Amino acid sequence: MVFRPLLIAVAVGVSGMAFAQTGNSILEEGRTPAPASALADNPNDKTEITAEVRGDIFMAKKQYREAIEAFKQGSPKDPVLWNKEGIAYHQMLQLDQALKSYQQAVKLRKDYQEAINNIGTIYYARKNYRRAITYYERALKSAAESERSAAIYNNLGTAYFSRKQYKQAADAFQTALKLDPDVFEHNSTYGVLLEERSVQERAKYHYYLAKLYAKNGRNELALQYLRKALEEGFKERKQLQTDPEFAALRDTKEFKELLASEPRVL
Repeated sequence: MVFRPLLIAVAVGVSGMAFAQTGNSILEEGRTPAPASALADNPNDKTEITAEVRGDIFMAKKQYREAIEAFKQGSPKDPVLWNKEGIAYHQMLQLDQALKSYQQAVKLRKDYQEAINNIGTIYYARKNYRRAITYYERALKSAAESERSAAIYNNLGTAYFSRKQYKQAADAFQTALKLDPDVFEHNSTYGVLLEERSVQERAKYHYYLAKLYAKNGRNELALQYLRKALEEGFKERKQLQTDPEFAALRDTKEFKELLASEPRVL
């Protein structure tokens, strides 16, 4: 079963991949966003708005082919347009074309972390998790520490999780949470950086998020994700009594009730 959280997203799944809930967010890399008034305009009115804004309007309307045509009318030397074109192809599940667009964006700007990250999401969608990790790490290295994205650390953690490298996954998730305390809770829409939240073992994934929140003292969210994990069939219930992250929760009424319950498996 593939997990597609309410996340990220406008949540359109791309072969097991969803768009940034925080946007994973979605970072707009130094571009001035289209004014709200422009989004109500006719995207085909070429006299008043740029090719990029027209493309953004089409993207907001989920008219991806039209968005691609709009982006192509901009400068072929603009890496942001290539990246956005890649996202439009990605939304249509045309992964080969998306990859080519992302690669062209990186060719034009070697340190373009959003496009590098998005290449990683292509390999994640193809279940080539090792290569996805390579690109996520490259995206992180391309930016100064202060500019590193919680969303990319989340992607990195998800890829490690899918390879069952749980220690590395936990470290990446912890860093993501440190950078953005709400990284796992955000909802967002189209942007230029994609976030991966799809995993095969969703019960175990939610259990790990519960541990992470408990470790950080966010007990309400920890209990919420524990409940999700149990409803999704998490079977190692003895771990709730032994994992140190839940030590502060074990004497609470809510935790005891959850432990004693038999949630209906979804």
